[in-house]
Amino acid sequence: MTGQVFTVRRRVRFADCDAAGIVFFPRYFEMLNGVVEDWFAGPLGVSFRELHLERGASVPTAAVEATFRAPSRLEDDLDFSLAVVRLGGASCGLRHRIDCGGERRFEATQTIVHVGRALKPEAWPEDLRARMAPFEESAA
Repeated sequence: MTGQVFTVRRRVRFADCDAAGIVFFPRYFEMLNGVVEDWFAGPLGVSFRELHLERGASVPTAAVEATFRAPSRLEDDLDFSLAVVRLGGASCGLRHRIDCGGERRFEATQTIVHVGRALKPEAWPEDLRARMAPFEESAA
């Protein structure tokens, strides 16, 4: 069974592209970070402002593996999807996919880790864990 999937659409901007008019590959990682930030602010109910400034926590990336399937171009409308593949004690494995017009452009797996002010892993707070769980791919 699969869990919920968070989706968002984003248009490729001029700043995302190289001189050839295609997305410069590091920009995809910035886009993924934006999707994670939107996921936190949206369905998880905790903005990065609240997470960082009020809770004194952050969610740095510990690992990422990416596959570039096809180029994306200026003004393409990209459909991003995020699902949880593993929800650990202090970490979370994410699956990202980026499509455009039904064509897969990019996919990645990412591990984020919940850390406190000392930048050491800390267990997910119960409110976040409860809101993340429905996105786990093994969830109903």
